Amino acid sequence: MKMKNWGNGWHISRLCFGVLPMGPLQKNLSPEKGGEILLDSFRRGVNFLDTAQNYRTYPHIRCALDRWDGHYIYVASKSTASTYEDMEEAVCEALTELNRDCIDIFHLHAARVGPEVFSERAGALQCLRDHQNRGTVGRTGISTHSAQTVRQAAHKDSIDVVFPLINISGLGILDGERRDMEEAIARTAAAGKRLYAMKVFGGGNLLSDREEALRYALSLEGIDAVCIGMVNSDEVNVNVALLDGKADDELLKRTEQTASKQILISPFCAGCGTCIEHCPNDALTIDEDKGICRVNADRCILCGYCAPTCPEFAIRMI
Repeated sequence: MKMKNWGNGWHISRLCFGVLPMGPLQKNLSPEKGGEILLDSFRRGVNFLDTAQNYRTYPHIRCALDRWDGHYIYVASKSTASTYEDMEEAVCEALTELNRDCIDIFHLHAARVGPEVFSERAGALQCLRDHQNRGTVGRTGISTHSAQTVRQAAHKDSIDVVFPLINISGLGILDGERRDMEEAIARTAAAGKRLYAMKVFGGGNLLSDREEALRYALSLEGIDAVCIGMVNSDEVNVNVALLDGKADDELLKRTEQTASKQILISPFCAGCGTCIEHCPNDALTIDEDKGICRVNADRCILCGYCAPTCPEFAIRMI
């Protein structure tokens, strides 16, 4: 597995394991099963994981870390906390649940928040910097879908790492289009920040040509790694092979056949109804009590037409 030198002795794998999909919000694998898949990735050379407080996947990671005695594993987490006190609780939770003395990267989890995040969550950011000074956080970062937020991060001394959304189709980018995010990433990298990318497969919508999608993301100036959600060892193997330039056609075909089995509506759904307009089989409705979209499994044909139209990036096929 190819590595990227981040300075200060850090060498991260260019494939970052996105742990969200294996957890209770999506695939709902047991911690033991998830831990086995993570261990498989470690054996293939992956040494970089990404999770978050609200993903509820710390037990899965802990199951793997407790059984691993090889190379060091870098863990990035994040929290939507806005106050100093709430972020303190989030960091302490991660340290305890993962049985670690330090969380390597801790982000402000600000997927859909604009540049105002830096003032609105100043307390949380100060908490992360204080933990960094104490050695309980390695680097402070921000996770965002907003091109404007990435651009502003370039000027923030308090931010070391930026985790932006970018993909070849521009799906899910806020405050601009693909070219705006590309420019923001390049500017932020030039300012000395480290970056790794999310949603390079567009939430699963770009799997039909994942090789091109990966080439695009890794060609961007400043992108040192790509974070990809994985829920089985076949997916680990194919993504490692792709990044090492050794893709196997048979394995690619097998992972494509098993990748998408149901539509998932995430808690980020705003109930706007855009997806309903694009569903060819009348399988989507708005739950008036909860204000979010619901899928009628009896009518859903898993065509995937709804997912790329969602302005909130709240629909995924798993």
